[in-house]
Amino acid sequence: MNFSRREMGLLAGAGLLSLAGQGKLAEAATSAAGPATPADITPFVHPELRFLVPIFLKYQSAGEMTSAALPGLRKMLGGGPADPAARMVRVPGGHGAPDVPVYVLNERAGASGRPAILHIHGGGFIAGNAASETGKLLKLAKALDCVIVTVEYRLSPETPFPGPLEDCYAALKWVHGNASTLGVDTGRIAVMGGSAGGGLAAMLAIAARDRGEVPILFQMLIYPMLDDRTGSSRAVPPPMGAITWNAAANRFGWSSFLGMQAGSPRPPRGAVPARVESLKGLPPTFIGVGSIDLFVQEDVEYANRLMAEGIPTQLVVVPGAFHGFEGAAPKAGISQRFEATVQQALADAFTLKW
Repeated sequence: MNFSRREMGLLAGAGLLSLAGQGKLAEAATSAAGPATPADITPFVHPELRFLVPIFLKYQSAGEMTSAALPGLRKMLGGGPADPAARMVRVPGGHGAPDVPVYVLNERAGASGRPAILHIHGGGFIAGNAASETGKLLKLAKALDCVIVTVEYRLSPETPFPGPLEDCYAALKWVHGNASTLGVDTGRIAVMGGSAGGGLAAMLAIAARDRGEVPILFQMLIYPMLDDRTGSSRAVPPPMGAITWNAAANRFGWSSFLGMQAGSPRPPRGAVPARVESLKGLPPTFIGVGSIDLFVQEDVEYANRLMAEGIPTQLVVVPGAFHGFEGAAPKAGISQRFEATVQQALADAFTLKW
């Protein structure tokens, strides 16, 4: 069964990573002990997104994600080259690590005091790249009149934790240390990411808090990947994760990143945001996720923990939306409303004083 050009674009746009091999998607199961996926997922999907369901389900097959599928997966999500307006810089890596490529967007000669976003791409910790997202990010940077720096961090399993986080931290330190050259206000630096990028952004905010070197104004977390126990030691009820990113893919992604089985009793310290003991002192936060996204329960729980610490937190749960919905259906009204909400939350973060 082959992907058509249109279907390839839709799957890649959703950040769909649950390939089991031979160009098919992994089974949309939750866990061995979890409840079965509904026979027909369509009624649970938002009406504006239902046209995608047959495309996604067409490629489902039984099986776990495997290392053998990674080359094909990375090729599918490779995307295009960086936007011509993006300036690539290699910033010094940390702790003897190699230099980290970053792309700088929307610089303006002679400008000063502008806000900045450090952006981290998604891909389940195992795929995706920063270069292919620069076009979309440039539009956001222009709309917000800010600088965006997006990080080409090392992928797992070749580089497990803490390597990818340290790459992101090195980029954050570079933005802060070169703020005057970039025309950036050091007091208005936000971190942002979707899916695994959202998980890394959350990890980065925690690391920045603990290390006390770089202040972060705000964290923008789009359906963030926060808890390795989801779909491994914790079953997920249907219809969550029934299409696109599912429990099988989540187990593989987290296991690759952690260097141990997802859901293990003691993951590396600081590697799993949902397992960090205290969220006190983290910056104001936006969390957006779909109601049938595999991550909805962990994301809502994380938002509740932030609010319990008195951290200004905006939680948006989009009804009937699956993982990566706005990338798969960018023209749908539900996607455009969500993108507008994200943009407004960032604009507010750069102007409000908490």
